[in-house]
Amino acid sequence: MRTILTALAALALSACANTPAPSPQDTFFANLSTLCGNAYSGRVVTTDAADASFASQPLVMHVRDCSTSEIRVPFNVGENRSRTWVITRTAEGLRLKHDHRHEDGSEDVLTQYGGDTANSGSSTRQEFPADEHSKQLFRANNIPASVDNVWAVEVHPGQTFAYELRRPNRHFRVEFDLTRPVPAPPASWGAN
Repeated sequence: MRTILTALAALALSACANTPAPSPQDTFFANLSTLCGNAYSGRVVTTDAADASFASQPLVMHVRDCSTSEIRVPFNVGENRSRTWVITRTAEGLRLKHDHRHEDGSEDVLTQYGGDTANSGSSTRQEFPADEHSKQLFRANNIPASVDNVWAVEVHPGQTFAYELRRPNRHFRVEFDLTRPVPAPPASWGAN
């Protein structure tokens, strides 16, 4: 009997050893998913003068809609509910898109821009360089500086969530305190 139990234990350990560890992107997505339903207040932590209007208003992110393949995170700036970050699983990694809407729910001319991860990142930080669709959109709308955009999202469980934009001569970062949930805001403009 003891030999059979030892063999079964060895077989179970062998099966566990053959189970691949989750990828950094899987862990990142799982960590973000644990925030679903919660809202958090934030603050701009960079000091670029272009961000003064954001920095002077209440900032709230709400991990509102979650599935196994997509997480929608509305980002409210004061009373403006036009912005939603959309993080989606792809066959190669993760994708970040910015869904921008008008108050009537119609899409803004600058919407659905973002990009896909170029590498596995880490379990706490994923970076999204601008994709070709975004570059074409930026060029068509006469904002060529944005073609070099790289966005990042960070999730440090139980501590902070951060959203960041970088490009030459530009750095914007807002951090949200995950230790203190706040009441969920009204849905983003155009949300179902």
